[in-house]
Amino acid sequence: MLYKNLSSYLKEKYGGRMKKICIDGGFTCPNRDGTLGIGGCIYCSERGSGEHIDASVSIKDQVQRALANAADNDKCIAYFQNFTNTYAPISVLKARYDAALIDSRIRILAIGTRPDCIDGDIADLIASYKDRVDVWVELGLQTASDKTAEIINRGYKTEKYLEACSILHSRGIPTVTHIMIGLPGEGDRELEETLDTLDLSGTWGVKIHSVYVAKGTRLGKMCLEGSYTPISREDYVRRAAYAISRLPEKVIHRITGDCPKELLLAPEWNTDKNGVIRDINERLSAILSE
Repeated sequence: MLYKNLSSYLKEKYGGRMKKICIDGGFTCPNRDGTLGIGGCIYCSERGSGEHIDASVSIKDQVQRALANAADNDKCIAYFQNFTNTYAPISVLKARYDAALIDSRIRILAIGTRPDCIDGDIADLIASYKDRVDVWVELGLQTASDKTAEIINRGYKTEKYLEACSILHSRGIPTVTHIMIGLPGEGDRELEETLDTLDLSGTWGVKIHSVYVAKGTRLGKMCLEGSYTPISREDYVRRAAYAISRLPEKVIHRITGDCPKELLLAPEWNTDKNGVIRDINERLSAILSE
């Protein structure tokens, strides 16, 4: 095995693969509702990367539909995926998390959010679920560069990410950090800074995303105007493989991102997910054999 991947971790801990139930929790984002900004980060689509989720039904119904296709002995992850799933009063958060935990086959509660939407009370609520299921929190860092953060309209400083990790880890809650390779103006130096920050944070897991350009986003407008050029496949493979080699103790949850084909503006290579993963593994194998 070239690196610690999520599939192997789940197999070792739970005895096999797990079905992921992606949930639209009905949340928004402070970077969308006017609290910090409007429109979200420049790469964020209208559904906040939740295009494949049927948000027309309740959380309970979303989970029940997924479980209807699961076997009696399946184990599942309830993953609150799109937008900011800790951005509401505690009572609302509890009601929505409870609505997902309706079956004993659900063994993990995973919550995607922004670092600036984590505080002690929210962490205490999430920690309260540890006697029922395993939990982890996914934090959208994307980059450690505060300069890039301004360009992509992230809305918070990197110190907020480190603070959120500290709060969550003090309650025994593992974190999974999302990073993006290919953001505007970023190169090897910025990636190195981001990897150093992951080491400093003590994050348990990492999701590595390629930057794809979705139609209707501000990044899409920049791409069409020529002010942003998507990262090449070769450069992404090189940087992603290097990043994985720098994170030997982290559980790598994914190594590329994929956009729905009907929304993808660029780059075209993003549609070849399996091929990109193969190329990264080949490059990583070469790095580790040096």
